[in-house]
Amino acid sequence: MLTVEGLTKYFHTQSGTVHSVDGVSLTVSRGETLGLVGESGCGKTTTGRTIIRLYEPDKGCIIFDGHDITHMNQRELLPFRKRIQMIFQDPYASLNPRMTAGDIIREPMIVHHVPKDEHTDRVNHLLKLVGLNTEQAGRYPHEFSGGQRQRIGIARALAAEPEMIICDEPISALDVSIQAQIVNMLEDLQKSLGLTYLFIAHDLSMVRHISTRVAVMYLGSIVEIAGSDELYTNPLHPYTVSLLSSVPIPDPEKSSQRKIIPLKGEIPSAINPPSGCKFHTRCPNAKPECKTITQILQDKGNNHLCACPFV
Repeated sequence: MLTVEGLTKYFHTQSGTVHSVDGVSLTVSRGETLGLVGESGCGKTTTGRTIIRLYEPDKGCIIFDGHDITHMNQRELLPFRKRIQMIFQDPYASLNPRMTAGDIIREPMIVHHVPKDEHTDRVNHLLKLVGLNTEQAGRYPHEFSGGQRQRIGIARALAAEPEMIICDEPISALDVSIQAQIVNMLEDLQKSLGLTYLFIAHDLSMVRHISTRVAVMYLGSIVEIAGSDELYTNPLHPYTVSLLSSVPIPDPEKSSQRKIIPLKGEIPSAINPPSGCKFHTRCPNAKPECKTITQILQDKGNNHLCACPFV
C-alpha cells in the first residue's frame, strides 16, 4: 500500500544542516501494522510527517497505492490526504483550543466535501466509535482528560474515512493505565474498518504487541526490519540487540538473569553524522571498514533485513 524509497529530509539551521531523515526505505502492506522504533531524536516523527507531506521531502519517492505522491501539488494531493491520515503525538497541542470536539471532528468532512446534512450523524457515530458520549461534542479540549483528547484526535483522523493512519507516538503522552485502552481501541478499529497503520513509538513492549513487522531507526536511517516476533526473538543489528536488552521485564528472576548491553559514548550529532555506518562510533563489533562503507539493508533470510554485514 505504501512504498518509501530513499526518503531524505534535511533542516537548515544557523548551526548547520540537520540530517533528520537520511535515505529511509520501507514498505507497508495493506491491512498490516508496521512499527517504527528508535531512541528520541532519531527521525521517526519527521519520517511520518514527510510521508504524509506535512514536510516536503528533499530526495526520494513516496508511492501510495501505486501513485507517486512525492511531487504532487496540493490540489492533486487532496484525494490522497483523505486516504492517509495522522494521529499526532501530543493530545494537548494538536487540538485547537477554540474549537469544540464536534467542530474538530467535523473539520475534515468540510475539507473533503462531505454533504453537510451528514455531518452531525457522522460526528456522533465517531464519538461513540472512540468511546465518548455524543453529549461531549459541544465541549472544548480543556474540558477533557489526556486520554479523551487523544480519542478526539483519533476520531478526527477517522472522519475522512482513511485507508491508512500514521500513528505518531499516540500513547507516549498518556498515563500507563490509559495507554492499553487506546492501543486496544486502535486494534479494534483496524479489524472493523480494515485500516493500515504505521505505528511510531519508543515503547518497545507496546510495539511488539500491536505490530505485524517492526523497523528500527538510528540517526535518520533504518538499520533493521523484520516480523515482530522474529525481531524480538532474533535481533541481528548490534543497535537492535542493545535496544531490546533495555526493555524492562516485570519478573525479577528473569530480569536478574538477562544481560543488559549498554552503548558507549553519546549519540552523534545529526548535524555532523559519522561517515560510513552511522552506528560505528558506538558499536561494540565495529570493524575498520565500518568507518568508510555506508551500509544498506540486506536480506538475512526469513524476510529479515539488516544493515550490518557482520552478523
